[in-house]
Amino acid sequence: MTREHRYFVYLLTNWNNKVMYVGMTNDLLRRVYEHKTKAVKDFTEKYNVSRLVYFEETSDVLAALAREKEIKKWRREKKNALVIQTNPEWRDLSKDFGLPPSHSASHSPWYATSQTTCHSSSAPSCHSERREES
Repeated sequence: MTREHRYFVYLLTNWNNKVMYVGMTNDLLRRVYEHKTKAVKDFTEKYNVSRLVYFEETSDVLAALAREKEIKKWRREKKNALVIQTNPEWRDLSKDFGLPPSHSASHSPWYATSQTTCHSSSAPSCHSERREES
């Protein structure tokens, strides 16, 4: 039996959507939780970037890395358009799968289904950090 791998390219922002972070992981739930609890002392802690506003899923790690790199090169306006396309209110999508907006530790498991999919509302490391300030 083969295990299906899942990789996520995601965008986080701060409380007023002024700073944007583009990342890639194989465990979105864990990674967003780390951002929210500031478990890793880095860019996301410094700029308080913890609101998940967009993510995509694929089973191909190379496609995920390429997509992350592609989005990082985009101007801020194009990244904003990507978010607005599926999340026009810029909601914190992590609330949809049980992560609180604060630093508390409660969460619930969930599972998404797709090969290469853009998710805007419900859903869940290959490397921990790829960062960008826009």
